[in-house]
Amino acid sequence: MSHSTPLISILVAGLGVAFLFGVVAQRLRLSPLVGYLLAGVFIGPFTPGFVADQGLALELAEVGVILLMFGVGLHFSVKDLLAVRGIAIPGAVGQMAIATLLGMGLAWAMGWSIGAGLVFGLALSVASTVVLLRALQERRLVETERGRIAVGWLIVEDLAMVLALVLLPAVSGMLGGKVVDQGGGLVGSFGLSSLWVMLALTCAKVVAFVVVMLVVGRRVIPWALHYVAHTGSRELFRLAVLAIALGVAFGSAELFGVSFALGAFFAGMVLAESELSHRAAQEILPLRDAFAVLFFVSVGMLFDPSVLLSEPLAALATFLIIIVGKSIAALVMVRAFGYPLRTAFTISVSLAQIGEFSFILAVLGIKLDLLPPMGRDFILAGAMLSIIINPVLFQLLDRLGPWLDSLEASGTDDQADAAEEITPTTLTDHAVLVGFGRVGSGVAHTLRQQHQPLFVIEERQEVVEKLRADGIEAITGNAIQPEVLAAANLPAAKWFISAIPNPFENGNLIEAARAANPDLEIIARAHSDEEVEHLTRMGASFIIMGEREIARGISDHILGRIGASAPRAPDPAAV
Repeated sequence: MSHSTPLISILVAGLGVAFLFGVVAQRLRLSPLVGYLLAGVFIGPFTPGFVADQGLALELAEVGVILLMFGVGLHFSVKDLLAVRGIAIPGAVGQMAIATLLGMGLAWAMGWSIGAGLVFGLALSVASTVVLLRALQERRLVETERGRIAVGWLIVEDLAMVLALVLLPAVSGMLGGKVVDQGGGLVGSFGLSSLWVMLALTCAKVVAFVVVMLVVGRRVIPWALHYVAHTGSRELFRLAVLAIALGVAFGSAELFGVSFALGAFFAGMVLAESELSHRAAQEILPLRDAFAVLFFVSVGMLFDPSVLLSEPLAALATFLIIIVGKSIAALVMVRAFGYPLRTAFTISVSLAQIGEFSFILAVLGIKLDLLPPMGRDFILAGAMLSIIINPVLFQLLDRLGPWLDSLEASGTDDQADAAEEITPTTLTDHAVLVGFGRVGSGVAHTLRQQHQPLFVIEERQEVVEKLRADGIEAITGNAIQPEVLAAANLPAAKWFISAIPNPFENGNLIEAARAANPDLEIIARAHSDEEVEHLTRMGASFIIMGEREIARGISDHILGRIGASAPRAPDPAAV
């Protein structure tokens, strides 16, 4: 293959081989991420055959990170970010400190210097943006409380790593590495005082960036997108979305020294207040997914499998710090702030991997003569293995979720005594609605217009309080918890409507509802034929699949216009 066109080569090889390996992984019932990572190893420099351009692959992967964080920002708001600051800031700082100390302990055991241990530990302490967000989006958790905490935690980690990358060259000489001249000998002349100057300067840049985005960006970005939307050109609108995401990310890095990911996140967040935010998210979806795949391919390209044979114990210890050490630290921190077991385990599993910032820090550590090259190999090995195992941990959490909820509800955990006292409803012939997102709120609006008695189960306390203020009976909690479901008085209910998107939770919930009332009409939502079949087996009476209902609505309209009376062929997947 010709190397005269490295960009085309990496796109063709990266996406093509990733597709083939992804299909194989899917057939083996593994996460496609495993296939993408192995595709990177296949086209990397440590295996024979074609070798793609690593540097170019990493830059393309950064585009995926930018688009991914921009998309997350579109579903976030300043209010959401501030709402989780109480747990995200101390939780992220505490978890990073524990993981860094564990990394320094392993480095000490291998005879490395304190500086090497610090760089190594910091690299193991920060989670991958791409891996975390892909996992949350696959389970549609980004807009839940668990998702908001995880994203807020991620933002704090990004800010901490920005500070680390800025300050590390300044302290390199003190830690046994190269002495870097910062600003005409400032460090050498003033010692520790210059560190405070650099820290203050970095913080000032971050604050200035946030202020510019919230004051200026909040007006300019939505206005620009609305202007383009009024031209009626979808091509220009898509181009505007990409220009905003990439432009703000690049500008924030160049002007304010923050990461591409952080800049893109704030660009999406200020645009989230516009009614065009959902359309913007749809426009970047295909490119976001394609470039995210290139991220995993680029990680695989950096990995040298021989390190697992030459230093298996050290590689295993690194992996255990990431999977076990970080997870336990995050779990303890979240539980210490009084959050439920399900939330604590979700955050814990989300952070049980490392990624892009870890690689950047490792490269900087080697340039400063702080981290030995072997340290980079261990970091890459840990990243590769943790990214492979992370989807498995999420699948395990999905299966253990109902058990965790029932364990918490049974009073065996310390939070049970403090839980809100649950009083069963006295409604009869009522509809029980689980989930009050975009789908659930639309259903509730229709039911209220028809004066249908309604009982809502929702995890977000602020939503429940608003519903109660509007005169709707509602309860805070996870519907799979026995006492929460019992409070809905299912034996006397007429309908049970599950508006939550997660098929696994949906199936367990439907099974429990069917057991409580065999005659109950259970209505659920699905996104694929496989989900329809699964929910049907669990006991659903009627299942709505969005795309099919759109097609049906269009068909009904046309048939009505032409006066057709012939019945349509039944949909084999319909329930």
